[in-house]
Amino acid sequence: MQLAWILLLPLASQAVAGHANDTLLWGPYRPNLYFGLRPRIPQSLMTGLMWFSTHDYNSIAKTRHACDQGDNLDSYTWTEYDTREGGVQVLKDGANNVKITTEFLKVAGGDHGGSWAARVKGEPLNPSLPSRISTMFYFGLEGLGGLDMETDEDENGITGELKLTGSTPELDEFTIRVVDGPYNKAVTQGPHAEAFADRIGKTHFLGRPIPQGDIWQAKEHILKALIDRARDIIAPYRDPQTGPPDPSFVLQLPDDVYTNSNLYAVQKSFVGPFQFDVFYDSGSSKQKLSSSALDQGIPALVDAYGQRFREVLPYPLDYPPDRQESLDAFSKAVTSNLVAGVGYFYGTSIVDRKFSYEWDEDDETVAGDNEDGEKGAKLTEAKALLTATPSRSFFPRGFYWDEGFHLLHIGQWDNDFSLQILNDWINLIDDDGWVAREQILGEEARSKVPAEFQTQVPNYANPPTLTMAVTAFIQRVKAAANGPTAQDLGMDMGMGAQIPLNAPVVPSAESQYLENPELALSFLKSIYGPLKRHYDWFRRTQRGQIKQYSRNARSRSEAYRWRGRSELHVLTSGMDDYPRGPPHAGELHLDLISWMAFFTRTMKDIAGFVGEKDDEITFGEIEKAILDNIEDLHWNENEQMYCDANVNEEDESYHVCHKGYLSLFPFLLSLLPPSSSHLGSILDLLRDPNHLWSPYGLRSLSAAHPDFGQGENYWKGPIWVQMNYLALGALHKTYAAQEGPHQAKAKEIYKELRKNIVDNVAKEYERTGYVWEQYDPITGEGKRSHPFTGWTSLTALILAEKY
Repeated sequence: MQLAWILLLPLASQAVAGHANDTLLWGPYRPNLYFGLRPRIPQSLMTGLMWFSTHDYNSIAKTRHACDQGDNLDSYTWTEYDTREGGVQVLKDGANNVKITTEFLKVAGGDHGGSWAARVKGEPLNPSLPSRISTMFYFGLEGLGGLDMETDEDENGITGELKLTGSTPELDEFTIRVVDGPYNKAVTQGPHAEAFADRIGKTHFLGRPIPQGDIWQAKEHILKALIDRARDIIAPYRDPQTGPPDPSFVLQLPDDVYTNSNLYAVQKSFVGPFQFDVFYDSGSSKQKLSSSALDQGIPALVDAYGQRFREVLPYPLDYPPDRQESLDAFSKAVTSNLVAGVGYFYGTSIVDRKFSYEWDEDDETVAGDNEDGEKGAKLTEAKALLTATPSRSFFPRGFYWDEGFHLLHIGQWDNDFSLQILNDWINLIDDDGWVAREQILGEEARSKVPAEFQTQVPNYANPPTLTMAVTAFIQRVKAAANGPTAQDLGMDMGMGAQIPLNAPVVPSAESQYLENPELALSFLKSIYGPLKRHYDWFRRTQRGQIKQYSRNARSRSEAYRWRGRSELHVLTSGMDDYPRGPPHAGELHLDLISWMAFFTRTMKDIAGFVGEKDDEITFGEIEKAILDNIEDLHWNENEQMYCDANVNEEDESYHVCHKGYLSLFPFLLSLLPPSSSHLGSILDLLRDPNHLWSPYGLRSLSAAHPDFGQGENYWKGPIWVQMNYLALGALHKTYAAQEGPHQAKAKEIYKELRKNIVDNVAKEYERTGYVWEQYDPITGEGKRSHPFTGWTSLTALILAEKY
């Protein structure tokens, strides 16, 4: 293990030493691919893995590359992933009888983001059946720089190591090597084998010049070259008497490199178990990586990950020992998949600054924002974003309302990495204070989005969940200030520190911001201005109407309405098809005013932390006004629940009451004091099996509602983990923790609900190989997108009771 420790020593010290980017520059930041690596540089080197079976010629049409639910993989799971060190992913492809494991190791050093090594290995899922796999690993370069093949070309393929060299302004000089494993076997027997003897068992390759911006379409370019060649090779074998050659002899890259190539692919074909390694050596690093680095570094990484995971997300003592191993593996996997599902995106967006529905057109609070905009959808300037993704297969892009939940989880694992993501989102806040609710940056991202959802509108909001991440960060800063430092614990990891090779593994993600209160304060001050601008945008553009409809409320200004709704959907709310009243300029939305109360409370906390005392007082006054108006405008005494408000044909205000997640919002966001006279009714509704309670979690809509399970059935009954997480957090931190008339009941509900959610999500993961977007409110079965290791991964925090 000594070599592994030598390799990993820089990783243990780099964060505190101020070199976080050494091992955060590179990552699997192409989460839409089964395995794709790139640096956080707008136009640079990108890699990807493809594979297909050579059992028959039809398999080439089912080449695996981008994550696709239609591929019907049994599962694909990062079993371990550390942001700074790398990780291990297991992909089970039953249709091709192969289990592929990708191992990724980062090694800090030099001045350009360090080096990395990747291992791709496979074995039959069913050893009694044949497994014949062809892999293609590619490297594409966009922007300034060059990429060349150093290995001598051979029209029949090459044996041994294949080497590329390249350079870019940001990465400087680098080399890439692809090295065979020691025990690989190729298909050597089959029809017409003698005609292809010179090519059997060799590595095949191609090099092609690809237009700027098209590397993401590498699969199409590579397969076209392969199929064009195969068509020519197979032509002489049309005679049905002789039959075609074995597919593995024909479905090969052409072994040629065109002038000015910036896309290279390396193909290897195997029968049975296989392995090959890919090494990226930064020219400014003094280390040249070898297979022994992976042999020893990956086991060390896995051991370190397991130890650190138990420290950060400890196993709960209330679960029996016989479930510890499976729940621990589940929790590590969903956490790893969330973190390894972070992507780096760069490109333009489509924005329409003049669009509005008819019920928004005469709204004075909104119109002013559109006066300078041109009518029609326009491309924006290109922007960059580091963001977690809800689902690698279905939603491989950034979503505002998901990201706040993602960052709660990522922040627990790697505080500083979560702040880098948060900062990228803050940087998207424009001069008006708007952030698009979907970040569809560039053609690759747009290729996964239906045309009708690609255009973003600057008057449309989304739940301001980023503020949850800010609040959580402040809580971590305060906790760190009250706890022992790394030095107190004998963990001085400065640049001059000497660590014995047999020392215990040190957690890799030491936080500069938690160890240095001044740095934390500086970060909060840097985001305070944009967040305040964003907050003001919400209050200006999403304001609702009170006096126009003679509504009685203590505040004459604090009421809110989601813009951009249609007849059947309020996509901006995040709860797309949840039942609402008919669209009307006078409607008021309970969830939005609740989010605004939470946003205001967050801004008050930040203002107090950064020393903006006048702002802190102002936010406190606004918060009280909003909380008063939630009671005055949204509580329905007859129904004993909180409701939306709307306006009828006589211009009279009335309540729109639908029992479900919406009616819980003041409770979900802990806006009610434990002594609230309404809390008992809310807990009764929540716990009633005829309405929201199920053995699998809280339903989104009452089972007694006429719309339950109807229509799209997206938010009309199915169970969503992030909403259950909010309920559990409110119970755990507020209503079960603080004295009040319903404390005992809150404790009982918390215990039951937590067990229901954890048991069902884990059971479905073990049954199907995936975590899911939502869960059936009757059976508990996973539904819709999978893997959905966005906010469903919060189950790991629920298990560890981290709220």
